Amino acid sequence: MRGPFALLASALLVGALAVPASAADGSEGGDGSDGFTITDPRITESSGLAASRLHPGVYWTHNDQDDGPYLYAVDGGTGRTVARIALSGVGKPRDVEAIAVGPGNRIFVGDIGDNLGGTWPHVWIYELPEPKELKDQTVRATQYVVKYEDGARDAESLVVHPKTGRVYIIDKQEDGGHLYEGPAELSASGTNVFRRTAAVDLWATDAAFSPDGRRLAVRGYFGGIWYDWNDGDIRRKGRLNVPLGQGESVTYTADGSKLLLGMEGADSPVRAQEAPGGGGESRTPSGGGDSAGAGDGTGGDTLKVGALGLVVACAALFGLRRLFRRS
Repeated sequence: MRGPFALLASALLVGALAVPASAADGSEGGDGSDGFTITDPRITESSGLAASRLHPGVYWTHNDQDDGPYLYAVDGGTGRTVARIALSGVGKPRDVEAIAVGPGNRIFVGDIGDNLGGTWPHVWIYELPEPKELKDQTVRATQYVVKYEDGARDAESLVVHPKTGRVYIIDKQEDGGHLYEGPAELSASGTNVFRRTAAVDLWATDAAFSPDGRRLAVRGYFGGIWYDWNDGDIRRKGRLNVPLGQGESVTYTADGSKLLLGMEGADSPVRAQEAPGGGGESRTPSGGGDSAGAGDGTGGDTLKVGALGLVVACAALFGLRRLFRRS
């Protein structure tokens, strides 16, 4: 979701914070597990990211505002788009903010953003089968109408549990949001009411389940948190370092060993870090707990590089936010 505040925030943070060498050295794995850059000029507002399990090394993304209901399959080894999927059977999207892959290689797309802070009477989720062949094509999707039990709200995070297939949404609140649980099965013929189940201590812009469904990673502009899923009774385990700026996406790699964190903008980078809590085949980082460097492979160096800049940026950023509220 991009507006005057978001644009100024991005510019401010990019100028204030240095990028650690380990995140900018350009080394990329063939499957994208070391990060990559999205090179497609059509993708300028990548707002969601999901690792394909049907096509290893491929990542699904989308713009939050586009001229149609499109998904892009990006090769993590090269950063190039290998397929663009047009969705049929759905209306004109409003603000697409999230994407996830569920059981049976089903793709779920969250048209759940609300630029006006909770004025839409309902939002939508689209579900479609992941194409077996990667080529430009049209795929028919199912459209679900979604409401929240406690009223309309802005949201940018949608996750699908990899074992149960249940869909969850995290709303986007500056003072921290909440996890909302959808029905056991979504209905295309009626309204799907999502119910609040737990607090999430973050201004969330995206989230992702680990492939085994045991961990939930949530990211925002300034940081991230990972939780033990605990059958939905989430337990906070530690913090995540994130690239600061217009950070809009997160996904686990298909094997669960890495977290990939993406940004909006042309030629947007996707940064990689070790998945916390033993996310897959990777080594469990030492220390654990609520350490700021948990799971990123860089320890505290990332925070040291930009600490002073972050303080200045945050002060200016929230001053600007108040200015926009008055205008």
